[in-house]
Amino acid sequence: MRILALDIGGLTQDILLFDTTQAMENCVKMIMPSPTSILAQKIRAVTRARRAVFFSGVNAGGGPSKRALAEHLKAGLEAYATPEAATTFDDDLEEVARWGVSIVPEDKAPEGKEVERIETKDLDLAAVEKALKAFNVEARLDAIAVAVLDHGVAPPGMSDRRFRFHCLRQVAEKRKGLIAFAYLAEEIPPHLTRMKAVVQRLDRDLPLLLLDTPVAAAIGAGEDREVARHSHRVMVNVGNFHTLAFHCHQDVIMGFFEHHTRFLDREKMDNLILKLVRGELTNEEVYNDDGHGCLIIEKSSEVPFVTVTGPQRNLMVGSKLKPYFAVPYGDMMLTGCFGLVRAFARRVEIWREEIEKALDH
Repeated sequence: MRILALDIGGLTQDILLFDTTQAMENCVKMIMPSPTSILAQKIRAVTRARRAVFFSGVNAGGGPSKRALAEHLKAGLEAYATPEAATTFDDDLEEVARWGVSIVPEDKAPEGKEVERIETKDLDLAAVEKALKAFNVEARLDAIAVAVLDHGVAPPGMSDRRFRFHCLRQVAEKRKGLIAFAYLAEEIPPHLTRMKAVVQRLDRDLPLLLLDTPVAAAIGAGEDREVARHSHRVMVNVGNFHTLAFHCHQDVIMGFFEHHTRFLDREKMDNLILKLVRGELTNEEVYNDDGHGCLIIEKSSEVPFVTVTGPQRNLMVGSKLKPYFAVPYGDMMLTGCFGLVRAFARRVEIWREEIEKALDH
């Protein structure tokens, strides 16, 4: 069977065409610019051309694209967006309107040579299939697995950071392990609108699994044979924008914290990890440092095996914790994709044996 696994981050989208008839080393892999980076490039091109922009599409990742939109508006240029596309930049449409973006329905879209239409989306199967066909790779798929970081739609008066952590906490407290964060398409909670938008973009009848990006990386890190040897461990994913550390025994979560990578350095990371393990780190300490939060379920007097992955993993080089830098199947950048495939096997019983046989070969 074939699973297209896409780990969609802030700067890259990491793509694996997993094929159970191939050794993992021979499966097709791609590291490409993230959808939000591509969107930012398109916005800046429109800004340079001194034209107005109209956004249509669905909820997608922000970050770079949000900054590019701010630059466009600062340049005194017009921007329009459908209500759904506007949520790419902020879930509060009134806030987006206050920036100067005109929120209009699709049938009221501005037209003319001076208006550039741009579609917002995380999932672009057509682009992936075009890349595969360019190298004479058959684009046949049996399933798709996608990871995105979804803040969720926070209720009025609650910050996005607090709401995201609240949602992560609710799942972790069920004590069902990391796999509890894996959703099949029909299971996605209503507040996870970015994940729901991925489902909306899928234009074919295929099984679809979704995961949060740091969770996919944590599961994927466990595919490294050295990591798998240790039952008590801390798995740290240092992403381009977000860092999340899980303290686990086997796959059961003992605690975790999430922070913004730009506010971290090696010394702070060491301190956060040690305090997490010892049960000394508080939710307010992380939140007040502009992070998301911390949850302690169990503490430990022993320092567990610490493993690190993620594109900004070099932040932990020289750490006093002497972390192991995970390289599952020899490829760190595909860690999230490997996690997606393992999660799919755990959630879809009909293909579990075939997938796990290929993974464990």
